Amino acid sequence: MPPLRHRFGPILGLLLLSPICAEYLIGYLEVMGSPLDLLTGLLILAPLYGTAAVVIREVTRRTGRGWPSILLLSAAFGVIQAGLVDQSLFNPDFVDEPSWDLERLPTVIPVLGISLNHVLDFVAGHVIWSFAAPIAVIESCAPRVADRPWLGRAGMVVMAVLYGLAVLVIFREHTKDFMASPAQLAVAAAAAIALAAAAFLAPHRPALRRSGWVPASWLAGSIAVALMAVHHLLPASRPGTALDLLTLVLLGGLVAWWARRVRWGPGHALAVGGAALVTNAGLSFMVEPLGGVSLTSKYAANAVLVLGVLVLLFWARRRLLETAPAQGGPERRVGTEVRGSVS
Repeated sequence: MPPLRHRFGPILGLLLLSPICAEYLIGYLEVMGSPLDLLTGLLILAPLYGTAAVVIREVTRRTGRGWPSILLLSAAFGVIQAGLVDQSLFNPDFVDEPSWDLERLPTVIPVLGISLNHVLDFVAGHVIWSFAAPIAVIESCAPRVADRPWLGRAGMVVMAVLYGLAVLVIFREHTKDFMASPAQLAVAAAAAIALAAAAFLAPHRPALRRSGWVPASWLAGSIAVALMAVHHLLPASRPGTALDLLTLVLLGGLVAWWARRVRWGPGHALAVGGAALVTNAGLSFMVEPLGGVSLTSKYAANAVLVLGVLVLLFWARRRLLETAPAQGGPERRVGTEVRGSVS
């Protein structure tokens, strides 16, 4: 395991970036106008999201698995969060705003008590923005330890305790007036277990990577931005939800296809992960926060977050370039078949 001085920065960075991407970057919360509330909110959100992101990454790297396992574990934690902890998947009155019904009702399935649009939006949102994108960006900021464990046993215990405490706080807050039915909770738990099991069934052996065309990292990032923007902007109707699913499948399929080529490198992973941050930061200016937030405060917060994203991505790219001679470059230029991780 690398020395603590090499691991502390990435651990702290992921603990903070995960909740920022999950809750703050898109700019929908009523606290967007209060810098103090944004900072204090991290005392709960970092243990809730950040510890999960760190554990997902740690388990995957320790067991020698790659991005398929990260995505499956992220989906499992997403189902736990939305189905078991805050129960937003099932609560028809989770948000006391007209926009909640506008997004929920067009695709609601009464017998199940869920909205197809919400299932897709919440789970995909957690997979991409809460966990996978922050992991990709922070690993790019620390490329020399990107594939190494960051935590010992004590660190894992600390993460588990912090996560459990945060879950308890959020669960108690959101179940004061609503509790999902036993059947709903059982289905959510079963789905989370199945996703986690699939993550651990993913093969240890690296996938066979072949020669073939891969877009430049800037182009891969641009395509990802476009598809993620479409995901956000499609209407919450049944046709819109179907198109949304196709959009996300296309995004995942393209990235999986490119990642199986030898020319895919760390720079591409950063580009796709960074695209998620850029998309939400850019669209945040179009989002109306919950509650009464002044436009001046909202746009100021949006601008600060955009600037922070750009600085972070610039730093991550610079760190990759600094280690390029030792690791084959941020974008591999090999044209023969090799074995390697799809990450």
